[in-house]
Amino acid sequence: MKQSEDLKALQHRLGHTFADPALLRRAVTHSSMSGPGREDNQRLEFLGDRVLGLVMSEALLRSDRKASEGQLAPRYNALVRKETCADVARQIDLGAALKLGRSEQMSGGRRKLALLGDAMEAVIAAVYLDAGFETAQKLILRLWGKRIDSVDEDAKDAKTALQEWAQGRGLQPPKYVETARTGPDHAPVFTIEARLDNGETAEATAGSKRHAEQAAAKALLDRLG
Repeated sequence: MKQSEDLKALQHRLGHTFADPALLRRAVTHSSMSGPGREDNQRLEFLGDRVLGLVMSEALLRSDRKASEGQLAPRYNALVRKETCADVARQIDLGAALKLGRSEQMSGGRRKLALLGDAMEAVIAAVYLDAGFETAQKLILRLWGKRIDSVDEDAKDAKTALQEWAQGRGLQPPKYVETARTGPDHAPVFTIEARLDNGETAEATAGSKRHAEQAAAKALLDRLG
């Protein structure tokens, strides 16, 4: 099967040429596009999450040999959470290569945090199955890059960090307001706006309220500097 230009470009951005390109195609195929003869990326996502977890666990142990489990756990969570995976996906423009059904395309699926995070995990699994653990490990460490060295800054979840930012400046705790809900009942997509009483706001969209709130808080923190 001839490989599409978007998948060729994605391989270039990944720095890995697949021996089995079908693995990459499956990794970027959302369930809205699955059907007879076309597998989606959910099973790969399951595997990629575990590969990412192992790589990050080992990287954290190596980077700080004196850290306790209590210190390592929040760092680990910051590195593997869906928001971070989505950030990495945006870094390599993974959204441009996603295979989405019409409804997901119309609702902005290429920008959705949950879809990007899931696809990033699926791509990790695809590289692992295509070339082995060492290749997948090198890919992850390269793409996550400085995030690993600066993880202490991100170890607190974004909502906690935003609340502490507000309280430190005498502001009320941030409010999270659902401004939109789209998609079918079985797979809703939420748009949440984080608001501070000084007028600052930021908005984010995700497949769960929790992820959308976290993403909105992070967006507002980024805006506040």
